[in-house]
Amino acid sequence: IEDALAAIESLDEGGKFTYQAIADIYGVSRTTLLRRYRQQAINLQLLGPHQEVELVKYIVGLTERGLPPTREMIQNFARGVVKKEVGN
Repeated sequence: IEDALAAIESLDEGGKFTYQAIADIYGVSRTTLLRRYRQQAINLQLLGPHQEVELVKYIVGLTERGLPPTREMIQNFARGVVKKEVGN
């Protein structure tokens, strides 16, 4: 399963693939592969549900004041919330 997950990760972003094709190549269950891949994505998520709500409030507040936030502003806010580096 680890090899199958690595194969998915090695694909170009936006690259076309099917979980079934990868599962067949590596001899693993499609369902298990899909669950494991989705769990990896969840584990990479930096903000928890409460933090996401706070981020949305921040964005809405700025937008209502006529200051729609830039990507950099959102990243700075998120960085302050999670106390670690935030990607693009």
